[in-house]
Amino acid sequence: MSTSPVRTIRHVIDGRETTGESSRTAPVWNPATGEHQADVLLAEPGDVDAAVRAARTALADWAETSLMRRSRLMFAFRNLVEKNLDDLARIVSAEHGKVLDDARGELVRGLEVIDFACGIPQLLKGEYSDQVSSGVDLFSFRQPLGVCAGITPFNFPAMVPLWMHPIAIATGNTFVLKPSERDPSASNLIAELYAEAGLPDGVFNIVHGDKVAVDAILDHPDIAAVSFVGSTPIARYVHERATAGGKRVQALGGAKNHAVVLPDADLDQAADHLVAAGYGSAGQRCMAISVAVAVGAAADPLVELVREKARAIKVGPGLDAGSEMGPVVSPEALARITDYIGSGVAAGADLVVDGRELDVEGGGFFVGPTLFDRVTPEMDVYREEIFGPVVAVVRVDTLEEAIDLINGNDLANGTAIFTTGGHAARLFQRSVQVGMIGVNVPIPVPMAFYSFGGWKDSLFGAHHIHGPEGVAFYTRAKAVTTRWPDDKPDNAKAEGAKTEDAKAGPDLRFPTAV
Repeated sequence: MSTSPVRTIRHVIDGRETTGESSRTAPVWNPATGEHQADVLLAEPGDVDAAVRAARTALADWAETSLMRRSRLMFAFRNLVEKNLDDLARIVSAEHGKVLDDARGELVRGLEVIDFACGIPQLLKGEYSDQVSSGVDLFSFRQPLGVCAGITPFNFPAMVPLWMHPIAIATGNTFVLKPSERDPSASNLIAELYAEAGLPDGVFNIVHGDKVAVDAILDHPDIAAVSFVGSTPIARYVHERATAGGKRVQALGGAKNHAVVLPDADLDQAADHLVAAGYGSAGQRCMAISVAVAVGAAADPLVELVREKARAIKVGPGLDAGSEMGPVVSPEALARITDYIGSGVAAGADLVVDGRELDVEGGGFFVGPTLFDRVTPEMDVYREEIFGPVVAVVRVDTLEEAIDLINGNDLANGTAIFTTGGHAARLFQRSVQVGMIGVNVPIPVPMAFYSFGGWKDSLFGAHHIHGPEGVAFYTRAKAVTTRWPDDKPDNAKAEGAKTEDAKAGPDLRFPTAV
């Protein structure tokens, strides 16, 4: 066994890696082997303050940088991310555990947001109204908020931060990122790519850490806005604490995503999608399908098809070419997921495929695809967000019952329906109280030029993430009303303007009397 010291992952503040005031660390595991592969520094409040001061110093020049220069820099950054995509994917796989195809897919979705941010000159175009009153024009434009912060989860260590900082930076803000301490290295490489693209020091900063760093961000008086993605309890906490300090907040919470399968659906295709959406990335994603709602006669054949396909999934290390599903992220995650499986059995659900039976050579935090049938809404495996490769089948008699089941859930991130009937699909998409809906699409994540976000306890704050709402979140609008009096007014024109205004009635905002 090697006795060489593990590497230390440091903060990136004002363009340089630094240990700062940090003395505490957390282990970064290789989930496929159980190896302790690195230590990540955990920031103290002073480290957060140093990052904010660097961002604040950089803000004055960056906010005044031309839109074309910002756009060109984003194009350069985008090309560097694409050039280094395989290296980033390997880092994500080594620290998160997901297979390389999933890691590459995550980065491609992140690239789409950078593509969107490259169009910032178009996205920040305001509105102009000529001659709203005699000699008066009105226009609007948007300005950056200031120093913004992002707190991101382990399950998409590259993609979710890329949903935030490219748009924040392109709109003229500076940024402090607190990535998950479980898989932090991808963010440090992203910082290197920003620097290579020409981003000035201090515009993008990284502080690694735990709750100490999170609270320091939420309480810091010089941070104007906070973006968060994570569980619902923490999203609620982030929203309440940050808004109490006057910050703008978008906090995306948890999910319990349902897929409704009608008897008229192509059941083989639906089963393929359920398996991919339920077990991809070991179920560790907020858009994973964790509940299949089987309607009427669809139930028995659907369960049998999913059972066969789940058992056929090749589970192994994420960096192995033959693996289709990797491990979960940590020993704590493994213990939590297996506890939920035991809870489902104890509650009386029918355990069709037991992921606890999986045996992978070499150690690691592995649990196999798990399938429950005849789950009822009061069971923990239905109510709780398990965040693992566990799919629960709930049987109902009608589409209306399926809709009522979904609408009765406090989490409303995404949902899907599988059917060949247009009327049923339209009824579903108009009736479910969920933010993102797929019709024969299991994971309905919008493209980057739309915005991502759920309803109810899946979102706290007024803005969804990325897309047009992302631009609105990181900026605020000004409306300017202008009048430029003629230094040498022509008497006839002045009299004519007075007569025209008199016909229209008085407008006290723009008095015509001189």
